[in-house]
Amino acid sequence: MSTIDHDDFVAQLAAGAIAVVDVREPHEFAAGHVPGAINLPLSQFDPEALPDGKPIVLICAAGVRSAHALSQAQQSGRQDIAHYVPGTNGWRMYGGAIER
Repeated sequence: MSTIDHDDFVAQLAAGAIAVVDVREPHEFAAGHVPGAINLPLSQFDPEALPDGKPIVLICAAGVRSAHALSQAQQSGRQDIAHYVPGTNGWRMYGGAIER
């Protein structure tokens, strides 16, 4: 799995079946993020810091940074990981809730 579509993301998020990791910088994360997401900024990204126990979905503003983080995580051996291409901007466009 390398990407997750919007409907699948919404369903898995609602079911608590995924861990959402936002790779934007802390000030961006603080301005609004997907509810329940944790912040691991790409500028300091360490795949070893990713949570265990659930598949992970990476998110950023528009899909570019999360793609870079995905590549790093896969190179470190993580296979239970995907990224949400629309990013937080797309999430908002689809009407998704934002947590601050």
